[in-house]
Amino acid sequence: MIKWLLAVLGYMYLRFPGAILGFIIGTLLDNWNRSSGGILKSMGGKQQSSVSPGDFELNLLSLSALVIKADGKVSQSELDYVRSYFVRAYGKERANATFRTFNEIRKNHELSAPRISQYLVSRTQYPTRLQITHFLFGIAQADGSVSASEANMIQQIASYLRIGTKDFESIKAMFFKQSPDNAYKILEIDKSASDSEVKKAYRKMVKKYHPDKLEHMDEAYKKGAREKFDKVQEAYETIQKERGF
Repeated sequence: MIKWLLAVLGYMYLRFPGAILGFIIGTLLDNWNRSSGGILKSMGGKQQSSVSPGDFELNLLSLSALVIKADGKVSQSELDYVRSYFVRAYGKERANATFRTFNEIRKNHELSAPRISQYLVSRTQYPTRLQITHFLFGIAQADGSVSASEANMIQQIASYLRIGTKDFESIKAMFFKQSPDNAYKILEIDKSASDSEVKKAYRKMVKKYHPDKLEHMDEAYKKGAREKFDKVQEAYETIQKERGF
């Protein structure tokens, strides 16, 4: 902390009076640094620890557009899914404003999955990025099925978002017909896992996807968290029936 550094320096040059003066000045600088968000931010305006709601919405909409266009066609059901989400999450007026801003930006800038993802990685927590991945699969499935090109695009985005391979495969499996094989993928374990390993994996996944982890997010995101939580429950029950425990 600055106050202690200046106190030591003050003592070196002016002994106790210098230490007291350095401590006072350092305390003022510490308080100013905290209130301004840090020296780097105050000087350069680029150091941020979180993303503003408006920026988050625009970047999420940009990723959505990349998924919608991945299979070479624009599905009305996928567009409706995205619009419904934004209206549900932010209200009709704010959602419409976001779409208008996005359309203006898209006219002058090419959408870049790596750039958008890098921005989100530096400003969002991992559970939020897991939910983004889940949301993108929801868009792809809105027309009835997830195409290979859509799945590939989401996988690219997930890698840019630094989503782990097992986490990605787990979320992906939630959007395909429930089967024992998919159930194991959802729990992030191999089919050869013992019963005790299955139970341990289930407890781990319940903890990871518990809706309480996204209490700070909007209601639409909480809904997605509950959907993942339910899929984990279904996967565990499928394996229970298969193994008879």
